[in-house]
Amino acid sequence: MLFRNKDKPHERFYLLPGQGGQNHRRKQRLLMRWSIVAALFFGALLAVLLWWLAKPGV
Repeated sequence: MLFRNKDKPHERFYLLPGQGGQNHRRKQRLLMRWSIVAALFFGALLAVLLWWLAKPGV
């Protein structure tokens, strides 16, 4: 029990392609990239909106 390999997900059997292994890691990387892009876009949009609302004389 002390020497068991704790990283077992890569040894699981998956019925459909893309549910594990290299395909799964590739999909996770793609999801992370798009999440970062979306967060930067909406953060910039919110910053511009707050800047526009805080301008004096508007």
